[in-house]
Amino acid sequence: MKKVAVIGAGTMGNGIAHTFAQSGYEVALIDLSQASLDKGIATITKNLDRMVAKERISEADKNTTLGNISTFTKMEDGVVGVDLVVEAATENVDIKLSIFKNLSEITPYNVILASNTSSISITKIGAATNRPDKVIGMHFMNPVPIMKLVEIIRGYATSDEVTNLIMETSKKLGKTPVEVNDYPGFVANRILMPMINEAIITLHEGVAGVEEIDTVMKLGMAHPMGPLQLADFIGLDVCLSIMNVLYEGFGNPKYAPSPLLVNMVMAGKLGVKSGEGFYNHTHGTKELIVADFFKK
Repeated sequence: MKKVAVIGAGTMGNGIAHTFAQSGYEVALIDLSQASLDKGIATITKNLDRMVAKERISEADKNTTLGNISTFTKMEDGVVGVDLVVEAATENVDIKLSIFKNLSEITPYNVILASNTSSISITKIGAATNRPDKVIGMHFMNPVPIMKLVEIIRGYATSDEVTNLIMETSKKLGKTPVEVNDYPGFVANRILMPMINEAIITLHEGVAGVEEIDTVMKLGMAHPMGPLQLADFIGLDVCLSIMNVLYEGFGNPKYAPSPLLVNMVMAGKLGVKSGEGFYNHTHGTKELIVADFFKK
């Protein structure tokens, strides 16, 4: 496996492209607009500069990494000659199904199709293609170049060969892959999102304030970030989407999203991305959070 296409130049997509390129892969970064691609490359460059400043990589390493990335606004151009496609588009089932249906039509049958989805069924995504045995989940954690975990999700039809290859590829990226089966929320978000939701319910019921809840979890449970701050960082719309997947998938009231979360999303209070969530976010808050990870 030498060439990889990454669909989506946003937070996760540019991080995935960065990680593959730094590990020596040729990367085609694909997005609908050149402006999004330029922003993604700027983010990669900034993060590489932080790594150079920390003496984790050299200036030559940085330049080689950037040289391994090409950008495309047309999917059919970006996937030419690739061995693997990693989709990192918006966490929306209709968008993902459309992308994978298109990918199965414009790539050779041997190309592996992976999704960075954090909650949507890999089996369902695979069913939209002509090769469900070659569809798999690669759920990276944010920020991708720093976080070690990759949650590898097998769909119902995903083959052993593809699973083993993606596990080994993840290790070559310097990651620790963990194989899980395809159930709502997988492992990471099946555990994390109900915790975040419960923190929001705790706030809604007046048990404690935002900073108090986060402080308890940081100091008492050794979490690097409180659940409400983390929700702002992830995006409250994304949190709501995942909770809905859990609720619909299991039909259990314990997964019902907090009414406060629903109202905040309807009001456009999405966290860092909108400038306001459980905290007021000044310009650059997300950059400060990411920079803090790169300092460690």
